[in-house]
Amino acid sequence: MTSARPATNWKAWLRRWDEQQASLLPSREVRFHVMLDVLEATVGRSPRVLDLGSGPGSLSLRILQRFPRARCVAVDYDPVVLRIGLGALGSFRGRLSWVDAKLGAPGWTDRLPGGRYDAAVSTTALHWLTPASLRQVYRDLGGLLRPEGIFLNGDQLAWGAEDPRLVRLAQRVRRVHRHGVKRRAGWGAWERWWRDAARVPALAVSFAEHERRRAQHPKEQILPLAAHVRALRRSGFRTVGVVWQIIENRVLFAQR
Repeated sequence: MTSARPATNWKAWLRRWDEQQASLLPSREVRFHVMLDVLEATVGRSPRVLDLGSGPGSLSLRILQRFPRARCVAVDYDPVVLRIGLGALGSFRGRLSWVDAKLGAPGWTDRLPGGRYDAAVSTTALHWLTPASLRQVYRDLGGLLRPEGIFLNGDQLAWGAEDPRLVRLAQRVRRVHRHGVKRRAGWGAWERWWRDAARVPALAVSFAEHERRRAQHPKEQILPLAAHVRALRRSGFRTVGVVWQIIENRVLFAQR
């Protein structure tokens, strides 16, 4: 008779995810807090929110905890983090839905629950998209968000060639930041998280699919801030601008 495997502690894996992310970006919780403040100031305390590139649901969780009448749809294309998020958070008493979809791919919006959203949010995720896919996501948001709906993107949004001195400044600051991350063993925490997660039996199928999808992923080509602004304006957003930043770590706001 074989003994049953112990149940996977999904909540512990979500906690470890947050810890290793915070080691890479110490201002992460501040950025989250700013995004929640902007949500409340613009779409109120009971929004329907689309979380793009949600990972295991860190931002969705904070939205649902702060706003007891909010509802979130978490969208990601990595089966590993989706499995962890679903295991750790479930449906959050019917207020959280999970969608496996490749942002910007043909038909990705067909996988979403129907109806308009008050807001779309993303954090440390959209830089993984190709420029063409990112622009498609921005165009698609025009049909997903209600009039006056908002989009918030918290990410590293770089200055471009039009600001060469600021580009050089940001490069120097990145070197300082990398030294700090190395001192805090941030990249090591990231690598350990993935290495340890790969050994979890309950994630074996998810990791196999993760590797298959990663092999198909194109080389990233990160758009500068100005290109994000132009793409959002062309997609019908009337107000677009940075509402918070630390050097190139910014929260970009757009409203229809």
